[in-house]
Amino acid sequence: MRQILFDSIGKLDLLVWVLVILFFCGSALLFGGNLQYSFIGAGGVILEMLLIGMAIELIIECLKNTKGIGTLTGFITNGPEALCLIVGLAVGDIIFAASTPLGSNFMNPILLFVAALVCGQIAATAKTRAGYTLTTVLGTAAFAGSFFFMKPEQYLYWVVGAVTFSSIMFFLRPDENHSEEEEDHHINPKLWLLPAIILLTVTGYFLDGVVTFAATHSHAPKGVIGFLVLATLTSWPEFKSCLALLNRRKHLAAILNITVSNITNIWLAAAGVATYLVLR
Repeated sequence: MRQILFDSIGKLDLLVWVLVILFFCGSALLFGGNLQYSFIGAGGVILEMLLIGMAIELIIECLKNTKGIGTLTGFITNGPEALCLIVGLAVGDIIFAASTPLGSNFMNPILLFVAALVCGQIAATAKTRAGYTLTTVLGTAAFAGSFFFMKPEQYLYWVVGAVTFSSIMFFLRPDENHSEEEEDHHINPKLWLLPAIILLTVTGYFLDGVVTFAATHSHAPKGVIGFLVLATLTSWPEFKSCLALLNRRKHLAAILNITVSNITNIWLAAAGVATYLVLR
């Protein structure tokens, strides 16, 4: 467990933590916010990121010898987006509900590139199923962006098109070859997998509230918060997964983590829109 905590904190994490503090505290100074509460809010965001990183490291450690680990992590790491969707539906705001999972479809590929850059594996990652990766990433991003230009009476057509495309790409996903040389587990998978998933889910549940607290007291512009902070943080599980998988040289698994996550985001948004159409 101590090793998992150590692996979850790297130089990049420390850099991002400093940037989070500078962002919220700097915003408080520029826009007349409460500096003390902004610092506390930034600390809450950092704690969220640390717990997410720990949960992801635990999940990867538990599943690292499992065939299809990229697909599995692609599903599991969408917990924060799913919870934000539910919260948005609960208050009847379909734009807010769908914006988090759809917005993550733009951030996920960027974070995959950053993870490959940090791990020094850009070339190897780019060569891995490039056609499938580009088609899935660009297609899901196109559907994600087009939703915000749709009128409510066009939502049903969007749902049908988005679900059809994403389902096709899911079933066309490349098969992950199971490594013949299995690694030894440092932890008991049966003991830690469920607590790790619960930790990721609970952390994702409080993510929006923590960011909202920091944003309120720092007076940071909501548009900037949504694009630079919230979209990044909800994609942080995918980023940590990519780092863990690329460090183990599982390039296809890292790619599938992102592509399946993007596909799942489309499914989540489509389910939310369909629910909205039924209930309105």
